Amino acid sequence: MAAIDVILPVKNGMPFLAEAVDSIRSQTFSDWRLIVLDHGSTDCSLETAQRYAEADDRISVHSCPQADSIGSLRNIGLSLCDSHYVLLQDADDISFPDRMEKTAEVFAQNPDMLAVGGEAVVIDPQGRTTGYMPVLASPAAISAAAIFNFPMIHPASALNLFAVNRLGGVYGRDFLNMAPPSDSITVNKLAEDYIMFGQLALAGKCANLKRPFIKYRRHAGSVGVTSQAGQIDVSLAVSRFLAKSLSFMHGTEIFDPAPFCNHGDYVFDDDSKDYSDEFGVMAGALSRGLGSSAELRRELAFREVMATRRLAAMAWRFAKFRSRHASLPGEGRTVRNWLLKNVRRGKYVYRPGPNAAGAFGYAQ
Repeated sequence: MAAIDVILPVKNGMPFLAEAVDSIRSQTFSDWRLIVLDHGSTDCSLETAQRYAEADDRISVHSCPQADSIGSLRNIGLSLCDSHYVLLQDADDISFPDRMEKTAEVFAQNPDMLAVGGEAVVIDPQGRTTGYMPVLASPAAISAAAIFNFPMIHPASALNLFAVNRLGGVYGRDFLNMAPPSDSITVNKLAEDYIMFGQLALAGKCANLKRPFIKYRRHAGSVGVTSQAGQIDVSLAVSRFLAKSLSFMHGTEIFDPAPFCNHGDYVFDDDSKDYSDEFGVMAGALSRGLGSSAELRRELAFREVMATRRLAAMAWRFAKFRSRHASLPGEGRTVRNWLLKNVRRGKYVYRPGPNAAGAFGYAQ
């Protein structure tokens, strides 16, 4: 049994798979096992992974074409793990050499921690740096943000498998069982990682280190590129599920978080232009459910920016927020996207449909 198992799902992962595997083999922490899950690749991904397995007995390859979704594939991976910790690695990303070492240190110092993540350097298909993805760090900050957006970078994260198993944690399903069955949801793809980590953030401690753990590759085949509208749609449903779970968990008033979410750096929008009353209900429920903290006050300060859907009010509130708090890039992009859409009637806007089912399209 290794100290750390690594789950690496892949489907047609060429030409990036070799770099992903090499980044695991180059870790400063050597007590690991890499579990490659091939999801019916039709390129050379399976054969490439098998060659690595022949050269390094710490690597095992499992062909899983029967998995009906990426959520099911990840759960197969979890079922194959027997280590204390599970590192999550995508087939198109690159882990920095000290990622395992630093992750293991945090878990060793915090035995009750459920998940540990880090930041990411953004690269293009050629490996050139194009950006940086900072994250919130403390467990309180992650719990406060979890209902509105995914507060961790999934492929830069790791799980305390023993603790997650005690909770019954799996991808894509309700394992907290706090909300009534009628409010429970299943998410097999697009946001299966969000519903998993969102529940973990409500159930216990999750933290991020303020240092890069991976090079996060953006390319034309990335899910965030090919399925952005659908991903936002599903993420809004997850946000609503998490809010109800929190409300039933702590006996607080039920609220709708959707108007204050910023999945994909877009604001959920409909005909209503003032959500001040809804914000008050939500702020009270979160304060009672999560407890007062500087992190929650900061999170609510940003969410209040979106409470009034008027150009001058939103711009003023965001300027006020930035004067008091360090803002994340995604927060600035969210406000900018909404302002530009309404100032210039931008060409690409999100249109919600029934139950937040919507799509991107051209503004009329």
